[in-house]
Amino acid sequence: MPPKLLVDLATIDLETTQFGPDDIRTRNPHRFELELLNDVITYRPDEGIIVGSHRAQEDAFWVRGHIPGRPIFPGVLMVETAAQLCSFYYNESFPDRDQFFGFGGIENTKFRGQVVPHQRLVIAGRVVQLKARRAIFDTQGFVDGSMVFESRIVGVAV
Repeated sequence: MPPKLLVDLATIDLETTQFGPDDIRTRNPHRFELELLNDVITYRPDEGIIVGSHRAQEDAFWVRGHIPGRPIFPGVLMVETAAQLCSFYYNESFPDRDQFFGFGGIENTKFRGQVVPHQRLVIAGRVVQLKARRAIFDTQGFVDGSMVFESRIVGVAV
């Protein structure tokens, strides 16, 4: 049974973008093939939530080798995309800190579906704990309204 939703996506206009790629690049250091977070749809620090997305492209680096003939966006990249969303939230919350917000751990990760080329993965995150040296977020990913993964992301300032 899927867990309770972190964010009711029906209340969010998924076609708007609050922060685009250039905005994300000013907060996250990821580039080239590992620049997975395409946009931040909504950032609501007063509610402790953030929603962003990744569009799985037909020419992405993983398509050729992650199941030839039937490409599936790797689960580890789903979690990495969620971590980039959490990194954006952290860096937006602490703009004066000149540190990298890196993986400290992942917990309770479950995959419930798949993402294939041409699909949009929408990721919701909710703050569990937010401190200057460490932050914890619960995250969930959705394709066409169905949950495809959930994970707790632990990040640390490096």
